[in-house]
Amino acid sequence: MTETFHDRVTMTLSGGVADVRLTRADKLNALDPAMFDGIEAVLARLSAAADVRCVVLSGEGRAFCAGLDLASMGSMDAPADIMERSHGAANIFQHVAWGWRTLPMPVIAAVRGIAFGGGLQIMSGADSVIAAPGTRLGVMEIKWGIVPDMAGFALWKGRVRDDHLRELAYTGREFTAEDGLAMGFVSRIDDDPHGAAMALATQIAGRNPQAVRAIKRLANAAPDKDADKILLNESHEQQQLLGSKNQMEAIAANMQKRAPDFDD
Repeated sequence: MTETFHDRVTMTLSGGVADVRLTRADKLNALDPAMFDGIEAVLARLSAAADVRCVVLSGEGRAFCAGLDLASMGSMDAPADIMERSHGAANIFQHVAWGWRTLPMPVIAAVRGIAFGGGLQIMSGADSVIAAPGTRLGVMEIKWGIVPDMAGFALWKGRVRDDHLRELAYTGREFTAEDGLAMGFVSRIDDDPHGAAMALATQIAGRNPQAVRAIKRLANAAPDKDADKILLNESHEQQQLLGSKNQMEAIAANMQKRAPDFDD
């Protein structure tokens, strides 16, 4: 079954994997008000989805996301107040990128064609990015005289080398997925990024879902904590898992050389 969100985003759930797609292919999945609403809605759906173990995020057609559709955004009756923290620590524009990072389950972005500006930042919200060869990327905001404002610096922290990021943000120059792999924007290059992402998501969905979610919490918290807090968090998460039903099932399945049967 496929769900549709504001005619801009679809989600198909199968085997614990949510296949989420931006569906404005005729405009290279550029961000208009309906796209923001669609992403906000699918994030709300996923944040409460106990049966989703992994998410694959992609764009239909020739591009992942070409960034902001300036014409459509300029026609808004009342532009949003960017200082309003409408979604926890984030405003609505930051949320559509940052929200993927804060989902309880892992997110894999499958990227081809173009990921510019806001599209690059949405891509960067994923835990892992698999890109097609030659995919065009860009931190484009300086071309419009502004800064990356969709959570980019928070998402790139600890992921992209600082000097590379500064140069790209200062200049707005395009770079390729191969360059992005070397700099940290991209995790892997694959001729079929969506197929590779679905295969990885299926592998993750076959692991103890409580342990996977605990790993994401640890990974999200680690960059902002010192060593003693990280060690304490690790012990807390492990204590909750040890002896749990799913942990015992993981042991039994490994010992019996069979596929595990986990509860969500």
